[in-house]
Amino acid sequence: MSKQHAFSEAPMPVFQPDLLADDEVQAITPVNPSRGGKLPSYLADHRKRLRDRFRSGGAAAMPDYELLELALFRAIPRQDVKPLASRLIETFGDVNGVLSAPPHRLERIEGVGQAVTTEIKIIEALAHRMARAKVMRRHIISSWDAVLDYCHTVMAHRDTEQFRVLFLDRKNILIGDEAQGEGTVDHVPVYPREVVKRALELNASALILVHNHPSGDPTPSEADIEMTRQINDAAGALGIALHDHLVIGRSRELSFRSEGLI
Repeated sequence: MSKQHAFSEAPMPVFQPDLLADDEVQAITPVNPSRGGKLPSYLADHRKRLRDRFRSGGAAAMPDYELLELALFRAIPRQDVKPLASRLIETFGDVNGVLSAPPHRLERIEGVGQAVTTEIKIIEALAHRMARAKVMRRHIISSWDAVLDYCHTVMAHRDTEQFRVLFLDRKNILIGDEAQGEGTVDHVPVYPREVVKRALELNASALILVHNHPSGDPTPSEADIEMTRQINDAAGALGIALHDHLVIGRSRELSFRSEGLI
């Protein structure tokens, strides 16, 4: 048998879409009208109406579930995604809750596979980048509302605690924003020495501490107060000011400075 003949007889690999999540199959499978893959006219019309409404009126003209529908069109191109959008909003409360939900929780929802999860996480990452761009290299006092918006965008809907440090230069320009620790639902380990060490590495002159409370209540614990005191003492000994410590809840934040805790 010639090598050429042997090659022609070799079995071709078989694509098995059933090994993928439903939404992944839809995302990679082209619509084929001859096989009944064309989007039904009522769905095509519905999607066009939503897109037109968004173009003419923007996000203000649409409820959360419709915005989410628009985001799901690419991940699920051939099905009605309105029921899925509604389930996601019902489960996680609002668009922010959906975008910030961890992948393993998203994929518990019927109809959510890796393609939908990936699309949602891309949108979340873009939202974080946009919010961060509004505060980096800006004067912290004149950008205070943007700083609060950024902290809420990144942290308010997390289901575990995160501890971040905002590093400022001598002119109170934000020069660094770093997550220093990830924790559990009610605790995050913080090491004052590491916080101050990083401030020295960045040549920072001041700090703002930020952490979230997944419970939604930003009231600081005794451990929060003691940790803040330790960082304030360590930073002050090296001439680094602690401007504030923000605790981010679901709908509001608490400032240690405003509460007289610093």
